[in-house]
Parts: sequence; structure tokens; C-alpha cells
Amino acid sequence: MSQGRVSVVDDDVLVLRSLDRLLRAAGFDVQTFSSAREFLGRPEPSTGCVVMDLSMPGFSGLELQYALAQAADSRPIVFISGHGSVPSSVEAMKAGAIDFLTKPLDERKFLDAVRTALAKDRAARERDAERAFVTARLATLTMREREVLAGVVDGKLNKQIAADLGTAEKTIKVHRARMMHKMQADSLAGLVRAWTLTQPPRP
Repeated sequence: MSQGRVSVVDDDVLVLRSLDRLLRAAGFDVQTFSSAREFLGRPEPSTGCVVMDLSMPGFSGLELQYALAQAADSRPIVFISGHGSVPSSVEAMKAGAIDFLTKPLDERKFLDAVRTALAKDRAARERDAERAFVTARLATLTMREREVLAGVVDGKLNKQIAADLGTAEKTIKVHRARMMHKMQADSLAGLVRAWTLTQPPRP
């Protein structure tokens, strides 16, 4: 069983062959590309991670990183370089790269970086799937149930929510029970966590 999908982008054919052999021997599914343009021009599933050279003719690794970000391709990136500068490595890491390794590569560190990148990709996709599930559950709530949900996640008691909405506490209890059932939440903590998944990240 494959440990994950790795796309390798490097204009050095010898490096491509070497990394292809190393990654396949370690159990990864590998695709290799000799240029950034070749990589961008061949549609493929945006899963797994990308290993890319920093300095490539015509279209650098940093430019490819930016292009992927613009295309909403969130695959984690591991940069490799034979002559990477400190400013370039800082720029790459600030833009979200998992690691920045210099050639000749330490095989153990390289494989560890790839595994870390793939683990991050899997975790992100699991969060996306959970967020989609919660969003679908939210869509089943009535307007009043959404109002009750907002009060609950704000930490308000039933009587406080009832006062805010101008209704009886027992009515809020009914709406709350229905809301919890529809959200498939078995605890307040679980409900708050689910709600948090649907909220935009704070700046």
C-alpha cells in the first residue's frame, strides 16, 4: 500500500531519477517533472505533497509555490536546493513550505520531511471532510435552532437564551434538543468544536 503521493519537480534529470528510486523504495507513489511548467501543464489530483527545486530555469520554485497558492492547491511543499540562500529559504517557509533541504540530500532527513508533509496533507483533508459534514448538518437547522445554537456556543444558559429570544425556557429546551440531534453532537464540547470548524480563521 502506498504511503502517499509525491510529485517531484527538478530540472536536473539525475536528481529526478535518484529521488524517484529513493521514494519508490520507501513505498511512495511518485510522479516526476523536469520543469515547473511541465508540472502545471499536467493536470493531476491535488493530493499528497510536492518536492521542488528552488532554482529552475524560466520558472523558479518560489514562483511555482506562488502559482499553486493562487490555484488554491494546498499540497505541502518540501524545497530542495543546491545553493539556497537564507532569504529564499525564509521566503519559502513563510509561504508555508514544510522544509528547506540542501543538496546533496540526507536521505533520512529528506524522507522524514516527505512523511511530515504527507501527514499534514492527510490532516488537512480530514479537517476539510469534517468541516463539510458539519456544514451539511448546519443546513438542516431551522432559523430558531440556529439562534439557539449561537446562544449555546456563546455559553449561555437556556433561560438566558429564552430571554434573548423572547420565549419560554421549556421551548428553548425543545429547540436545543432538536438542534443537538441534527448536529449529531453528544456533548456541549463536541458542539462547540463542530461550530468552530465552520468559522473563518482569525487574522
